[in-house]
Amino acid sequence: MPAKADKSDLPQGTLDLLILKVVALGPVHGYAIAQRLQQVSRDVVQVPQGSLYPALHRLENRGLLAADWNETDSGREAKFYRLTRKGRAQLGTETASWERLAQAVGLILKLSPGGAE
Repeated sequence: MPAKADKSDLPQGTLDLLILKVVALGPVHGYAIAQRLQQVSRDVVQVPQGSLYPALHRLENRGLLAADWNETDSGREAKFYRLTRKGRAQLGTETASWERLAQAVGLILKLSPGGAE
């Protein structure tokens, strides 16, 4: 096992939740989403383009994101994503679900030999 922590493989469905969370902060293009996820996670979450863009298209097709072409800070044209009302509702539902799951897993991991905490 390597001494340095490797990037994490995200459980199924997690990438969609993380994308929705980043986009909820304001309109953003795909590359900036990947950068923000990597930065905030301290390099644990690194999303390759081959995963990011299909996820963005899937979320857009489901009506959770809407997109417009705009100019980036560098002057390039890019598709900027924003959360729809349906996306905001989905983010709330998925966030609550993940918080419940994380709390439950935390309780299980705190088990000591002999049963309870």
